[in-house]
Amino acid sequence: MIGTLTLLPLPRHLTLTGGSHQLASGKRIALESAQPSGLLFSAQRLQSVLANLNGVAWALAATASGPSEEIGAILRVDAARGMPAQGYELTITPERISLTAADEAGIFYGVCTLIQILEQTEDAAVPCMHVRDWPDFPARGVMLDISRDKVPSMETLYALVDLLGSWKINQLQLYTEHTFSYRQHPAVWADASPMTEEEILELDAYCRRRAIELVPNQNSFGHMHRWLKHPQYAPLAEVASFEQWHWWGRGPFSVCPLDPGSIALLTSLYDELLPNFSSGQFNVGADETFDLGLGRSRAECERRGVGRVYLDFLLKIHDAVNQRGRTMQFWGDIIIKHPELIPELPKDAVALEWGYEGAHPFDEHGAKFAAAGIPFYVCPGTATWNSVAGRTDNAMQNLLNAAQNGLKHGAVGYLNTDWGDQGHWQFLPVSYLGFAYGAGVSWCAEANGGMDVIGALNRFAFRDRAGAMGKVAYAMGNVYQSLGPTFHNASGLARILLLPTAHGQRAFEEIRKIDGLSPASFERAMDAIADAMRPIGKQKMRRADAALIADEYECAADLLHHACGLGLLAFEDDPKVARPLKRKLAADMKRLVKEYRRLWLARNREGGLNDSAARLENVRAVVG
Repeated sequence: MIGTLTLLPLPRHLTLTGGSHQLASGKRIALESAQPSGLLFSAQRLQSVLANLNGVAWALAATASGPSEEIGAILRVDAARGMPAQGYELTITPERISLTAADEAGIFYGVCTLIQILEQTEDAAVPCMHVRDWPDFPARGVMLDISRDKVPSMETLYALVDLLGSWKINQLQLYTEHTFSYRQHPAVWADASPMTEEEILELDAYCRRRAIELVPNQNSFGHMHRWLKHPQYAPLAEVASFEQWHWWGRGPFSVCPLDPGSIALLTSLYDELLPNFSSGQFNVGADETFDLGLGRSRAECERRGVGRVYLDFLLKIHDAVNQRGRTMQFWGDIIIKHPELIPELPKDAVALEWGYEGAHPFDEHGAKFAAAGIPFYVCPGTATWNSVAGRTDNAMQNLLNAAQNGLKHGAVGYLNTDWGDQGHWQFLPVSYLGFAYGAGVSWCAEANGGMDVIGALNRFAFRDRAGAMGKVAYAMGNVYQSLGPTFHNASGLARILLLPTAHGQRAFEEIRKIDGLSPASFERAMDAIADAMRPIGKQKMRRADAALIADEYECAADLLHHACGLGLLAFEDDPKVARPLKRKLAADMKRLVKEYRRLWLARNREGGLNDSAARLENVRAVVG
């Protein structure tokens, strides 16, 4: 916050100079650029906001010629001014508004800041000021998981792009395993409600107008289980038998790097996928190859080393990507375990250094990539998956840690990830907190590290005049701490809800085995949920989906409360108490599954819903 202004992201330099600019109709917005049409979308956004908020009508023109009093605003691209790429300089005087940038993206971001200022202007009197601003990271992205069951509707994606673009996010990735409608591989996506070629083309164009690069994403080594379970792809698996166990579970997970058919399959996917994107980059994934060396490549991995076998296949993927005119991005979790091989990576490949706990070693790992001259992104996350309602403190620590150490070691990008592990139970608004704080610290960590997150959420995410929903989101995201013991990459209550899927009736034994849990743990958590949700009745959100957001948070609270009930049942030895509690939990989960399905379909496609809801049905089964 600067003065009475709340901005997201906060600019690195803003000075209030005194006085105000009185908005009045009948003026022009001048677009000064070698290609004025490149500024048209930004200018039209400004024009629309002026009209809607203040009833001020300003025309657009390609020149500032004529009487100076007729010019309300000038949007000027001037590379000679020495502004950094994507940077802008905004000056508001009593006479006019001037926005200068080195490129069209800078104009877009300057207009985003100006619009946020105008939204807080009273009586059409805009405070005079001078802003000079530019980003820490050239690439500031969000990656949304669309493969762990939940594929958003186009309406949801468009609304998210609008939101992220207004916060100066300039890259979007849709994490894909099997949810693109490959024409040659219909069996893989048949029940997934996938993204079509036409939808990608439309989304790509929509993103470009908002200075966002839609980067193609297709996991290409591990995480291929959705493919390998089908008979026509099963021969490519590293682990051929469903009875073989590895970290992820049972059955095939990675393609065999020694099989020529593996790279042939991947190149066929790339040839279908990549032409739909205008981006010159491509995230091939290649993370978490847990079963590498456990099956067909065992002898070769023993002879040459797992890291070497991994790198050799990654280099084949790199060649395929280069041949298609793209720059390869890849997850860095495997190669970082073999630091002696990092210098052998191609210098045009971009490593994605990911980690989602607050204390993840971005400093140590970033130093390794930097020392080898390998460009890299830092990739923290919203910490919403495996949580239902988020993990606020962990997310903010993780997001800031990534920004500070990415900046320290010269990371070329920052990719904020939002995963959907184990059924993608979290509702989209739960991720707004991580998206907002990540947008701030990736733009300028110094200015935004201490951001008033609740205030920013209320104004720019929930648009809540009562200031309630930001409090709810922040506090619900910290309910995970009330339980006592904490868990890696998950909240304890979400872990409890997931136990019936893995253990069936033995879930209650597993709950009792968790160190530090007692009935008092669950009573504290229920109190924390009640306290967190108390302000929701006061919310006054100015959004078309305000009622939906409130229902989503009510459902999230009910799911966490249900986990508390399971916990209390696990420690209950008196059958006379346990039996009615079981009946109540069974009835509650029946209602919750129905509500969960309704809320899912409000923002997402049907594909994946049955798979996700089945995990909740498993919870019901252990008490039904």
